Amino acid sequence: MLRYAAIVLAMGALPLLAEGPAPYLVDAGTKIPLVMINSVSTRHAAEGDRLYLETSFPILSNGKIVIPPGSYVAGTVTSAKRGGRVKGKAELFLRFDSLTLPNGVTRDFRARVGGIDGRSSQQLDRSEGKITAEATKGSDARTVGEGAAGGASIGVIAGSVSGRPGMGAGIGAAAGAAAGLMGVMLTRGQDVVLGRGTTVEMVLDRNLEFTAEELDFSQSGAARRPIENDGAVPAGGRNGSVLPGRRGGIGQKNP
Repeated sequence: MLRYAAIVLAMGALPLLAEGPAPYLVDAGTKIPLVMINSVSTRHAAEGDRLYLETSFPILSNGKIVIPPGSYVAGTVTSAKRGGRVKGKAELFLRFDSLTLPNGVTRDFRARVGGIDGRSSQQLDRSEGKITAEATKGSDARTVGEGAAGGASIGVIAGSVSGRPGMGAGIGAAAGAAAGLMGVMLTRGQDVVLGRGTTVEMVLDRNLEFTAEELDFSQSGAARRPIENDGAVPAGGRNGSVLPGRRGGIGQKNP
């Protein structure tokens, strides 16, 4: 009993271990704006193709930038389907795999697409992360109608020569519509295209923690030039900038 009491007293005399600094945390569900470095399209993409992006806006935690602009994000095409010749729209699924800060610190995850450029005609299913091309039903109907109208005009001319313009118009319209329909059936629907410079949002699937030592960017070098859009999809807001001007950063309230 005396020996036990001595042990307890000795332990009480030991200095308490100091706790390390609280890590800087980026919560799961945080949306991080990205800019495409390369281009991806359902016309050429296949499952397993890599895509490369970089962050375009600072992400903050406890008043400190933890993910600065210019950090690299790598991703993968998990599925790519071209639009059908008769029906079915093109579909593209992307997955984000890793984040590399300018100083080389890396984190792995499995994040999804949470947003695409608001002016793009392509659609995003946020629950699945599926990007779908614009439907072509309207343009297909216009192609058939234009073919019918052109055929009718030619039919009228041919029918006038034979003395039966009405019959010629009907035959010409039918032939023109058939030709237009054949053209539609031989043409695929629009592809999903994310060009260089396109802006997308990544939604984190898990918390990312960093220590103060991992957030030392003093030797990271100067910031790189912003990526230019290749014209496939608008890369900025309505004023043409990559992102609207804001003070502060994501995760920090404006003063």
